[in-house]
Formats: sequence, C-alpha cells, structure tokens
Amino acid sequence: MSHLGASLKEVVGGAASKFPWNRSNLPKQLFINNEYVDSQNSKKLKLYNPKDGSEVANDVSLAGEHDIDTAVAAAQAAFPVWRKTPPTVKRDCMLKLADLIEQNGKTFAELTRLTLGAPFGSFGSFEVNLASEALRYFAGWIDKFAGESYPADDGFMKIVRNEPLGVTAGIIPWNGPLGNVGMKAGPALATGNCFILKPSEKTPFGALALGTLIKEAGFPPGVFQVLSGDGTTGALIASHMKIRKVSFTGSTATGRKIQEMAAKSNLKRVTLELGGKSPAVVFDDANLENAITWCVNAICGNSGQVCFAASRVYVQEGIYNKFADGYKEAMEERAKAIGDPDDDSTIMGPLVDKVQFEKVTGFMERGKSQGALLTGGGRVGDKGFFVEPTVFTNVPADAEISRNEIFGPVSVLNSFKTEEEIIAKANDTNFGLMAGVFTQDINKAMRVATEIDSGMVGINCVSLCFLTAPFGGSKESGSGRENAINALRMFTEPKTVMINLTY
Repeated sequence: MSHLGASLKEVVGGAASKFPWNRSNLPKQLFINNEYVDSQNSKKLKLYNPKDGSEVANDVSLAGEHDIDTAVAAAQAAFPVWRKTPPTVKRDCMLKLADLIEQNGKTFAELTRLTLGAPFGSFGSFEVNLASEALRYFAGWIDKFAGESYPADDGFMKIVRNEPLGVTAGIIPWNGPLGNVGMKAGPALATGNCFILKPSEKTPFGALALGTLIKEAGFPPGVFQVLSGDGTTGALIASHMKIRKVSFTGSTATGRKIQEMAAKSNLKRVTLELGGKSPAVVFDDANLENAITWCVNAICGNSGQVCFAASRVYVQEGIYNKFADGYKEAMEERAKAIGDPDDDSTIMGPLVDKVQFEKVTGFMERGKSQGALLTGGGRVGDKGFFVEPTVFTNVPADAEISRNEIFGPVSVLNSFKTEEEIIAKANDTNFGLMAGVFTQDINKAMRVATEIDSGMVGINCVSLCFLTAPFGGSKESGSGRENAINALRMFTEPKTVMINLTY
C-alpha cells in the first residue's frame, strides 16, 4: 500500500497534460480500466445537434454485455486496493479531478452543448461548477464520515462501521450530464467504492471525455470507468449480478424498470431521483417581483428540461391579476433571449432532440383545449427544436397538462383562495420533488412547508438544490437522497461489530 500511495501522490502532483477533446475531436470510445477501447457491440450511437438537427456523430460506442462484464471485472479487481487506499490519497485524486474539470470547463460545456443545446452562461457554467464542487465536497468527507458506538452497559460494546458496497454504478440523465457526475461519483468514490458511469445516449461526450482526466488525476485502473450506451446498456447494468448499487436519475417510467430489474437480479441497492410536477404557491403578501423572477427562472432554466421545474403556479386571488401580467411579461422577455446556444448572449436554447420537441409541442397543442393560453404556445424559428415559454391559465386539476411532467418550458397558472385549499391542490399529484412557498409571513410559510408532501420546499425561492443538504423527492419522484451525508449512506452498508467484554 505504501508504494501505491506514493505512486498516486506523484501522479496527482504532476503537471497537467493537454486535454485532447474538442468539437472536432470527440471522445467516442468506452473508458475501461483506465484505457479508451472500442465497444464489442457492433451497434453505435447517433447524435444530433438540437439547434439545427444536423448529425454530430454516428459512431459513438454503445456498451453491450461483454463491455459491461469487462468493466465490472476491472472494478472488482480494483476494489480491494481502492477501499484500502489512504484517505489522503483518495482525497487528492478527487481534488485533482475537480481541478482538471474546472480547468477544462469551457470545453466540457461545449461537448455537452453540441447535443443538449444548453448555453454556457445560463447552464453550462453551472454544470461544470456543480461537477467540480461536488467532487471537492465529497472528498472532504473521506476522513469525516464517522461510524457509531454504543455503551457496553449490557456487557457488549457495539461498533457500527460504514463499509463500501463494492462495484457501484450511476445512470445519469441527458439534461444534466456533467453535474450529475459529481453528485453520483463523488459519494461513491469517497466511501471506497468503485464506480461505473453510464451517460445518456443523447449527451455522452462530456462523460466520455472524463477518462483522460480520471487517469491524469491518479485513479487506479478500474476505479472510475465510463460506458456510453442506450437503454439496453442501462438495463444490463441494472440487472448485473455483480453490481451492488445503482444510482439513477431520469424519468419515473424508467425508474420503475430500474427498480424491477434490480429486484429480479441481486437485490442491488437503488437510489432513484425521478420526475416532478412541482407547485409554486404565491400568497397575497408575497414580494411580487421576487416571486415572478423565481417562477420564470424555474420553468425556463435549461429550456424547462429540469426535474424540479416549477410547472404548477398557484397565486392567491388578491394578487392573481398583477402576478399574471408580470409573469406573462417576464416569460415574453425570456423568449427574446432564445437563440443559438453557441452565442454568448443566448440565455435559452433548444429542446434536446426531435423526440423531446414533439413531446413538448404535443402537450402545448393539446393544452390549448385544456386551458386558456396566456402566452407562447408555438415553435421558434423554422429549424432546430426551439419552443416559446408557454403559460396556460384556468386549467382543471385533472387536465393532462396539470398532472403530467412535460419537461419543457410549459407551466399552468391558477388561482386559490385559502391556505387549506392550496395545501390540498399542491398535494394533488403523484409527484413530490420540489415546492415553493412565497409569503412574508414566516409562520404561514412554515405551516404550509410542513403540510406540503414534497422532499424539498423553498420559502421565497423554488427549484434549487445544495450539496450540503439532501436532494430527492417523495411519492413517484423517487426514493433515497443525493448530496450531503445522505448520499454517503446510500453508498455504504452499516456493519455492526459486537465485542463481548464479559468473558
């Protein structure tokens, strides 16, 4: 171990090599056992640019059964070494990787932007920062994630250890392909697990580019690997008998399948961060400007392709008309900032692909018969997958656009009278990820926050998360939590050691 520690420190402290990836040299191979390799699967991924529909690549590796078995075998071989690697060395590897991601942040953002269409200023920079800061945050936990001990009043000392699971995996979504890396790989690696990252088939390039930096940061072969692929790849990972944990972020429908496959295989641990239909509740005494700003940002960020977007807005009758006027004006102002995601002045880009575009525009068209169209409702331009920020008013609670996650910049705006009424309306959903309460009465804010069935509630804010607090939802929004100490617990198994002090 002393030799391994010395060699890792030497790598961590070495000079940075030139990052080879860019728009004209895309990473397309799998990263297994610290090497880039072609997939054994003959099928390849095709990727398109959402701003104009042009083909970006048609030869990106799609990991099949043989590739996954190879990666799992490498992880199994690396696990005994990594779990015993000194905490300071683990920490330095993670900190070095965070620094390297940050140093190459604009390139990572560009690699993602190619197939996601998210502008750098409004989303790309946020993602890069989240990835690097999450790795730093969890690196700081490595020697601070304490176990427990209980008094030996009964003659037995009880010690509870937090032990790594072994080979773990993260299946990440297309709408946050870099930020999710830090939130999943961070706690997995910090607690001594080996980790296999499976990015979405829609946005794989940022994750695949990590391989170069993983190796440069000093991680031993097999500890951190990246397998691009589609739903078949994810199914193989969820069903694999030697993978002990899967952390999945994505749709509720896919989350159900992941949980089912995990149960039918080896009962692997599963964390699910799924969909939402988050309510924002605006009371008469709210700061109107603040409420409008948060509600607009919460549905337009990443073109509405965010799990905790505030897609149901409820405003108390006393200020409803003023709010509606301001909300409409702000949404129309945001529409003026829609454009080429490669342009620095662009705030809002296209939807990710044709499939998502057709899904969202379908909701928009059907919504015109389910409520009154306040603003938006159409396509922007004649090429690419751009849509207008859209608001429907006076929408019944049982309407499709009120109940289903649209995953685009589309919200419903309704009024309410009483506190009791709005609690019932806010909770009338199968989801429970995020909620927002806007009021200057802190007692009322805390009452409503307590009554709303949601994993997270913002007071005078909505649709945000912190590395230092648990992130996740109730009901069909998922199970388990990411971030904070909660994420570390999801990647470890408590082991109770009992010592007989009486013999």
